[in-house]
Amino acid sequence: MYLPNGVIGNQQNNQTAQTAVPSTLYPDRSVSSGMTFTEQLQAAGVVGAGGAGFPTHIKANSKADTFLVNGAECEPLIHKDFELMVHFPGPIVRGAYRMMESVGASRGFFCIKSKNKAAIDAIRKELPDDRMTIFELGDFYPSGDEYEIVYAATGRLIPPGGIPLQVGCVVNNTESCFQAGMAAEGKSVTQKFLCVTGAVKEPFSAWVPIGTDFGSLIRMAGGPTVSDWGVFVGGVMMGSLTFDLTEVVTKTTAGLIVLPRSHRLIERKSLPDKVKHKIGQSACDQCSYCTDYCPRYLLGYQVLPHKVMRSLGFTGSEDNRWNAYADLCCACGLCTLYACPEDLFPKEACDQSKAANRQSGFKFQQPTAPEVHPMKEGRRVPLKRLIKRLGLEEFDHHTPLKTWNQPAGSVKILLKQHAGIPAEAVVKSGQKVRAGDLLASPPAGQLGAGIHASISGTVGEINAKWLIINPA
Repeated sequence: MYLPNGVIGNQQNNQTAQTAVPSTLYPDRSVSSGMTFTEQLQAAGVVGAGGAGFPTHIKANSKADTFLVNGAECEPLIHKDFELMVHFPGPIVRGAYRMMESVGASRGFFCIKSKNKAAIDAIRKELPDDRMTIFELGDFYPSGDEYEIVYAATGRLIPPGGIPLQVGCVVNNTESCFQAGMAAEGKSVTQKFLCVTGAVKEPFSAWVPIGTDFGSLIRMAGGPTVSDWGVFVGGVMMGSLTFDLTEVVTKTTAGLIVLPRSHRLIERKSLPDKVKHKIGQSACDQCSYCTDYCPRYLLGYQVLPHKVMRSLGFTGSEDNRWNAYADLCCACGLCTLYACPEDLFPKEACDQSKAANRQSGFKFQQPTAPEVHPMKEGRRVPLKRLIKRLGLEEFDHHTPLKTWNQPAGSVKILLKQHAGIPAEAVVKSGQKVRAGDLLASPPAGQLGAGIHASISGTVGEINAKWLIINPA
């Protein structure tokens, strides 16, 4: 078992234990030690593991005075970052410090919810000095939003439509920091830490090979507890819904949530967009609750979902007028799944309006600087209340760390698991590869990330979207 720098802290019944990073999934030969840190990140294929998949070497090559680790994990039922921080704090901290030094930051914050005391204690024990401190967050949704975290920790407001770097900050997810720490020690990204939970017999968190099919994950969870079900990928608020168990794990898969097919969330998510918009066009009474609870609106950004709903009833210039108020939406889903008293779909209306804006080349420019709403704190949504409103209380389980134990099988490696353009295969069908070998790279000079073999075996079918590795 590979154990970086000897000891990795683990909180278990208030005692310190040891948890090792599996050597089979982090082969030593992956990345040259003669590279700079930024080059190591690029060679290792490290991307944002929280969902966006932005290549981490780009962030590491920027300059900022503050580095923030996003450990908020605010999606209902997803608990994998908590398990990661509790069991593997050492690599996370080392990766965070490497990132902080790379961007030239003089200070750093680990942003973790106060309720996650075990994670806070585990990370704090690994901090080597006071350049980095723990910043405790409340248990609200969506406290993990970059705009929310930057404001909470630094008091700075990112410019409308901007990025943290514009206010001197760089933000990385906890797992991205872990992978950065591994890259600095010569390890490429070959596995993903995720959880499987909801209506399953044995919820868990685990490292799994990238390219693993969802069916294998659900089998490892003991199978579903209901006969007819669907799977939310990444979360019920901002994730996607699938019934296809041949879909596979990527670098950005946070977890799978199994729910009964009759659950309200699956029924609502399954409605065609045309139906959602027709319901909104006929039923919205402009109460403005969706706007009143919008986290971005409360931070001072002109996101006005109730006005965007008006676009459903107009075309032409009036349509464009209301579309503008969707451009700064972060798609957190709170308006649709919590705020609207009529169960309408303002988030989906915003999605449609943003797509229309992109198609027409329109970019909204907020005329004034953001100013935090005086009622912001009073309108924050506690996660427990959100879970209750969504009807998820019976599915909110602890997801303890487990070791991947499924029979060796083929993996399907997608060639686009990141922001930017797809990687292009550098291997051929029939070629033997070992775990950690480079399979695909983005074209020179293009935004993207390399893709590596998650298992050893033989390359099978290759096309423009994916390739198969059959086990040795």
